Amino acid sequence: MSTIAVPQPANDPLGYAFAVAGAVLFSTKGIFIKLAYGQGVSTEMLLSLRMIVALPVYLVILLTLLRREDSLRAALTPKTVIASMAVGILGYYLSSYLDFLGLNYITAQYERLVLFTYPFFVLLFGVWFFGDRMVWRVVPAMLVSYAGLLVIFGWNLAVNPDGLVLGTLLVLGSAITFALYQHLAKRQMLVLGSALFTCIGMSTAALCAIAQNMVLAGPASYLALTPQIWLYGLALGLLGTVLPSFLMNAGMARIGARATSSTAAFGPVVTIIIAVIVLSEPFTLFHGVGTALVLAGSVLFARAERRARQAPG
Repeated sequence: MSTIAVPQPANDPLGYAFAVAGAVLFSTKGIFIKLAYGQGVSTEMLLSLRMIVALPVYLVILLTLLRREDSLRAALTPKTVIASMAVGILGYYLSSYLDFLGLNYITAQYERLVLFTYPFFVLLFGVWFFGDRMVWRVVPAMLVSYAGLLVIFGWNLAVNPDGLVLGTLLVLGSAITFALYQHLAKRQMLVLGSALFTCIGMSTAALCAIAQNMVLAGPASYLALTPQIWLYGLALGLLGTVLPSFLMNAGMARIGARATSSTAAFGPVVTIIIAVIVLSEPFTLFHGVGTALVLAGSVLFARAERRARQAPG
């Protein structure tokens, strides 16, 4: 869960393999959600199943960290713990819940592309609320990506408009809340470290998701689930949550955060391929053009922001 302090070569093939594998597995999340929705499972139930699978893993890691490192135990003041829990709820519960809700209305491939724009909101929030300098050269890249989303949105609006606006706004809300989470989480990680903060945040979010479903549907609702729905929940928790988080961190430890982020573009591409094959979602010329614009804008954004960071002053 934590990165290695010793510098590693950026051209490490194994590091890139870990990062790519993590991005690919993360991209399966929307597929499993859509498959489970096809079985009639509710959003709240599915989110709770994901967290039921993930929670024991993060609790074990949390207890292991606290048992091995005295400095981490000393850092756990009431203020720090409460702040980490609140930030975890924002990023792992609220953001995920909005994303899950949005997938009731839009396709898995479109959802992934909307989420893929969250770095733009990271930049804007940094400027508006956290004193970062505005990088104006990234604005054209942002416009390119949103032009791509507009192409796909327009096609969907003409062909299947039901719930499209609501679904887009929900997933956009997920991207916005996750961007805000990134800023707040960074500050908590400086105090607790990434591993301990992630375990506290994820565990708290998991308890919120499970409690929500308990209140809405009751404990007996789990007994009524079919083995297939449990299988989707298991896949969502392990393949779409826990395993890719470890792979991404392993890749980051070997090649660094910047190189790891460059592999993120594999996610939308894999989602599109699987969605077309498994879910029989359409992929037209409009989807191709829109996807190309979103990915191109994201690449241009990353390059412009990197140049701005390297520029003197």
